Amino acid sequence: MTKFKLANVLLQDMRQFYEAPKLFCHSDATLVPAKDDGIVRLLGPGSFDFTTYFNGLSVIKWRRYTVADNFHLHLELCGAAATVTLTHGSSFDYYTLPIEGSAVEVAASEDWTELDLDIPAAENDVLVSFMVKASGEVCLRNAYFYTEVADEAIRNVELAVSTTTFRKETYITHNIELVRKYVLGANEPISSHFRMYVIDNGRTLDAEALSGGAVTVYPNENVGGAGGFAHGMLLAQDQGDVTHILLMDDDVEMSPESFIRTFNILSLVRDEYAEAFLSGAMMDYDVPDSRWEDTGFMTKGGGCQQVKPPRNMSVLHEVLKDESFEPDYDSWSDLAQQYAAWWYCCIPLTQIRRCGMPLPIFVRFDDVEYGQRCAPKFMTMNGICVWHLHFHMRYSEGVERYQTARNGLVTQFTTGVSQQTDFFVEIRRNLRYELLKFNYAGAELVLEGLEDFLKGPDFFSQKGMAEKTFMAANRNREKLVPLAEIRDEALALTGVDVMTITADDLARDIPASGTPRGRMFDIGYRASILESLNGQLFGKIASAGGRTGAVIEAYGWAFPMGKIGGVDHIVVVDVPSKKGAIRHRDAVRAKALWKRFNEDVKAFKRNRDVLAAEYAAARPRITSVEFWREYLGLAEK
Repeated sequence: MTKFKLANVLLQDMRQFYEAPKLFCHSDATLVPAKDDGIVRLLGPGSFDFTTYFNGLSVIKWRRYTVADNFHLHLELCGAAATVTLTHGSSFDYYTLPIEGSAVEVAASEDWTELDLDIPAAENDVLVSFMVKASGEVCLRNAYFYTEVADEAIRNVELAVSTTTFRKETYITHNIELVRKYVLGANEPISSHFRMYVIDNGRTLDAEALSGGAVTVYPNENVGGAGGFAHGMLLAQDQGDVTHILLMDDDVEMSPESFIRTFNILSLVRDEYAEAFLSGAMMDYDVPDSRWEDTGFMTKGGGCQQVKPPRNMSVLHEVLKDESFEPDYDSWSDLAQQYAAWWYCCIPLTQIRRCGMPLPIFVRFDDVEYGQRCAPKFMTMNGICVWHLHFHMRYSEGVERYQTARNGLVTQFTTGVSQQTDFFVEIRRNLRYELLKFNYAGAELVLEGLEDFLKGPDFFSQKGMAEKTFMAANRNREKLVPLAEIRDEALALTGVDVMTITADDLARDIPASGTPRGRMFDIGYRASILESLNGQLFGKIASAGGRTGAVIEAYGWAFPMGKIGGVDHIVVVDVPSKKGAIRHRDAVRAKALWKRFNEDVKAFKRNRDVLAAEYAAARPRITSVEFWREYLGLAEK
């Protein structure tokens, strides 16, 4: 039998520890995280409970995904006298529970005391961990969970991490430093079975200076996330010994421990999950204990949705619920259209060889399509994550309007994914929202995305076309300017000072037509606004209180119908950038765009069978290794 580490107790000196300490430890005294010496200081007297998102061992998942069936804790302590007690929790629990009879007394000592404790995990336990009650200052080092397995149960794993970047130097260089220090420079099984590909789409990194050892920077054409990750997949296949590739966004802050735990899961994975994708959670960069998503699904209406509800991972009960969550596939059939986002997604090379390469769609739905095409099982686990800016902090009209309209249909018609989804529901909704809010530039991007799909697979898969169309969408999007530049005009049109309005007032809607008149009136009023495109197609909508203008949030998902109904001018404010724009009603343009959309729908229905045959026929070519070598300019190398 071999002693195999499962997870380290994570108490590194990192930003998230200071901003959200309950991700790591619940305590009533100060804890000083480990610096370069690896020693954590518990400044007792006090109690330190490690039954948390990062430091609770998910026995429910280790038992499910791997051959581990016994669990142990290793600790090394010195300093004041302390009591170490094992803990556990089920999905019903709100507070940490001690495991009866597990308390161990540790005498005061200036020398290090090593403990190896067997954890008697019960059948319904979700997490197990430990707490330390210290009579004074106690130092802790080299704390980790492990299992004992037969040598032949340990799989050979060679893990490659591929991150695609476009002018995100600060994020990338920081993550490379973390990898060198805590993965390659650590005494871990992963350290000699790991490599990192940095695919530089922007060609702005100093490849020679940053490369070395197991980290290599590869300058690449600007082919979007899909093209960058495809380059990483090619490298992994060419190098021969790689067993898994982990795809990771560039604009994230990562925890090296996530790589370590990923490697350890893969090393012990059961046959049943050997072909599974391992998905890391997206934590909010600005609210580090907020977990947004770990896997998603494509809804019937064409939107991406989290499989699990967002949760606060500083709360033990939320962590326990999250780890024990099981999707209700029987009630919600579109949950089967599941995927793992490529901010952190580990894929076996066997899946790539079997299912082919990604589609050349630049950004948006590349991960959604690939996850459905491969149809794997999915693995998730507490403490495996990255911190990513929330979506509202990085709203892109070029992505959310052009790319979304085009790529949903491209993926569905090419590889047959998302069969329960009607993407025209989302296209129509997005177009309608932009027209209702007088964002004619955004509405035109929706139509351009749809029309580029109608041109067939040869159009979007041309070398360089993905970048060309994406850059055009960014050029043609609505232009925002500093709020000071529109302040006077906005005030004259709306009576609102955009420099002093609060975020709450900006986001808050008002009752339909200005005053509550009951549910039936609101339904009719809303329907009239929607169907008439806010009075631009026909009729006249009465605005709330006789207003002529409204001030609303700029990002496309905002839709305060009470504010915008019947007005002639809309001022939009992007809170993160403190920029905005002024829109004016243009019924002539709205009618022309709506007519154009209906003509596009007719063209789609008329040519649907031809399009379906053309896209399906293109699949073998555009998902092949040969196509991607040519597309990336690697064929001659």
